Amino acid sequence: MRIAVYGLGYVGLTGAICLASEGHDIVGVDVSEHKIRQIMSGVSPIREPGLDQMLAEAMASRRLRCTSNPLEPARDCDMAIVCVGTPSAADGSHNMRDIAEVTRQLADGVRAAGRKEKFTVVYRSTIRPGTVEGLILPIFASALGDARDAIEVVYNPEFMREASAVKDFFNPPKIVIGTADGAPSARVEALNRNLSAQTFTVKYREAELTKFVDNSFHALKVAYANEIGRICVKLDIDAKVVHKIFVSDTKLNISPYYLRPGGPFGGSCLPKDVRALQYIANDIGANTHVIDSLMRSNDAHKHFLFSRAVKALPEGASVLMLGLAFKSDTDDLRESPNIDLARKLLQGGYALSIFDPSLRPEHLLGQNLGYAYTHLPRLNDLLIDKATAESRPFDLVVDTNGSADRLSLNCATVLDFYAL
Repeated sequence: MRIAVYGLGYVGLTGAICLASEGHDIVGVDVSEHKIRQIMSGVSPIREPGLDQMLAEAMASRRLRCTSNPLEPARDCDMAIVCVGTPSAADGSHNMRDIAEVTRQLADGVRAAGRKEKFTVVYRSTIRPGTVEGLILPIFASALGDARDAIEVVYNPEFMREASAVKDFFNPPKIVIGTADGAPSARVEALNRNLSAQTFTVKYREAELTKFVDNSFHALKVAYANEIGRICVKLDIDAKVVHKIFVSDTKLNISPYYLRPGGPFGGSCLPKDVRALQYIANDIGANTHVIDSLMRSNDAHKHFLFSRAVKALPEGASVLMLGLAFKSDTDDLRESPNIDLARKLLQGGYALSIFDPSLRPEHLLGQNLGYAYTHLPRLNDLLIDKATAESRPFDLVVDTNGSADRLSLNCATVLDFYAL
């Protein structure tokens, strides 16, 4: 394909050279004449392992040329890949000036060329969810009018790390393609034909959020690991040994478990151990701000779920909760977030019923018994059996344990906390 790459920084230049190595004809577009002269002389303006040799090969094969004219590629290229920067603005948001400007230039180029064939514009820059729909598409629509159908807009985030960008380009951890309706893009599929990775074709907003989720999680991991490191140093513990033990657990620690948006954490282990580690860290002066935020974040999620449950629900409405224990197939009520939800519903004046087949009040003992009746003194009156749950009409069913699909419920609104 004939491909224009807008923005020749780390992402753009690496992508342009890698695509040229696959046989595509590449036009690199950048505002810096100095950078263009460097590239055209065979000198990479960025340091990236393997890139200098690949640049030399691209220049020798004449698969790569550069220009500062942003309108030129719209005449005869099949695709444009936008890799311009989105640096932080003063308020912490992304500065979208370059995205808007390149989009306007592409629209002007398409209009000036009067092209009829489809032109695919792929954005790789990290952008806020809603940017394609709220900024990019309106610019194309305003500039092109009825001719906007000649533009296919795709959001395809990159997952390249500096110092291993070439390797990551050809071996990405995943491929995410965002389109208007979540349907595949033939040209982007052709672009990625040599890549072997799990592919997710989704709508724009899901694709746009991907990099934020990834990068924030990477930052969280670094900050958390360093907090544990500080605790280890303060307590004269070998942090390398602790790390080795931690990452060896690929069943729970380094795995998809505990990473699905859903209910808050609870039970007899997580809350008490988080509090205890928080106390230890404060006692020894380790300043563990990430760990300190865990309980507050969990409490905030409890309130979020309550607010979501009662949204537009009139006072006195009948509510059925499926599951009271902190997880299904157990009767452990200690620090169960579902007890907090039940208590909030009762305090809010809602007519609450609870069905939990694993729970028998007469079998509760010790701390489990004390916690249950301290927080829900009317527990016995709230519990109903399966026949009653299926026979009564309810205004809302709140499914906290994923059991709603196994019951024949008389309710049009089921709120599944396992599917936020």
